[in-house]
Amino acid sequence: MRRVWSPKLFAAVALLAVAVTLSACGSGNVQPATQAELSALKAAAASPPPLQPGEKLHVLVYDEPTLTGDFVIDPSGFLSLPVVGTMKVAGMTPAQLQDKLVTALQAAHLKNPGVTVEVAEFRPFYILGEVDKPGAYPYVGGLNIMSAIAIAGGQTYRADQSKVLIQHVGEANMHSYDLDWPIPIMPGDIIQIPRRYI
Repeated sequence: MRRVWSPKLFAAVALLAVAVTLSACGSGNVQPATQAELSALKAAAASPPPLQPGEKLHVLVYDEPTLTGDFVIDPSGFLSLPVVGTMKVAGMTPAQLQDKLVTALQAAHLKNPGVTVEVAEFRPFYILGEVDKPGAYPYVGGLNIMSAIAIAGGQTYRADQSKVLIQHVGEANMHSYDLDWPIPIMPGDIIQIPRRYI
């Protein structure tokens, strides 16, 4: 039997892991981001983000209320659903998951199943360092670095006004971005606002 994870519990555990990781690695693994990497990030932000652990999905199976509901992707990237069972969904788009569910429901002898998958709650982004209210915050579409900083209460007087460090999902290291770049933020991003050095 798989453990049922709520998005809030997942966010709390993830925030603790983020804090431990950042305190352990310091700034030794930071790499400056290139314009090519920024362009790739903008392109990724313009597309539907891939599904991630901790996200809540609303799955609607037309004319099948017992199969419809909200389901959370577990920390291993699996989703457990009635009839179709447990399947790996992390990394897929909602459209890809819809197609997979249609196939699985047809195999379970549902005739012409209509399925819609929407992300009801994205994985949060995390912002730490020199902001007034560090922590985990709900992700919304179109988020950029300046709006993320504003959500966290703005920078402290100790903050470096020229750069920000970001670790994207699936990356091992943080990247340093110039704050005057229009940097999109993605679900699950870890943002570190560094302290300025006098």
